[in-house]
Amino acid sequence: MTPSTTRLLAKTTSKLSSLSIRPNQQSIRAFSQTCLRREGEQPPPPPPTWAPTSMPSLLSRLASNTRSSTLRRAPSRNTPLDGGNSQVSRVLAMNTVSRAINQPDSILEDGAGREEEWGPAHEPFHFHIYAHKHNTHITVSKPNRNAIVSLSAGNIGFKKAKRGSYDAAYQLCVHVLDKLNQGGWHRKITSLEVVLRGFGHGREAATKVLLGNEGRLLRPYIKRVSDGTRLKFGGTRSKKPRRLG
Repeated sequence: MTPSTTRLLAKTTSKLSSLSIRPNQQSIRAFSQTCLRREGEQPPPPPPTWAPTSMPSLLSRLASNTRSSTLRRAPSRNTPLDGGNSQVSRVLAMNTVSRAINQPDSILEDGAGREEEWGPAHEPFHFHIYAHKHNTHITVSKPNRNAIVSLSAGNIGFKKAKRGSYDAAYQLCVHVLDKLNQGGWHRKITSLEVVLRGFGHGREAATKVLLGNEGRLLRPYIKRVSDGTRLKFGGTRSKKPRRLG
């Protein structure tokens, strides 16, 4: 073997030995923040980019749930918004009427459609008119004496001395009859007793309203008119009369 061949063989052997003892670069963690991935490793899947479908609002769900007391269907995810708005408006209108007649809301309670025990069948509904010189109070009650509506002239906007006027009592009675008609009580009342108390301007004003066009829905059910004015037999000494001049 020539010296040049021996020299070339020594260089080749030194190169091979250096390659054999050099570690695998793929198994060494790089100095930077990221590491070299292995050959068989796959990148993580990207996050899903799906968009949620349009869900109906809470009121539209409640409206669909109260549509029927026996059949309860789950709301559809593809319900159009226009149909939901009409259902919401219908439910809100029903709740407004139920509050006007002092009954529980149909959204919150399932027993709103049940018939309420109103008392003895022979006992009529009562239309109380308490008219004194300072104000007029009107209360409509059921046969069991539970109030349906109870208002005075101050509740409809009249203040101070105007509460005892004829016009205030007239508008008060019209307002009470309108609330009864809106609540559908003209279809539930079978007999009505009108109870008058006091000798203020509201006594004549309420009588005019009941006999007029505003009382045409309740007038056929009036079976009795009574007077509940308090009378004193003896009692304490009366207040001295006021003398001007």
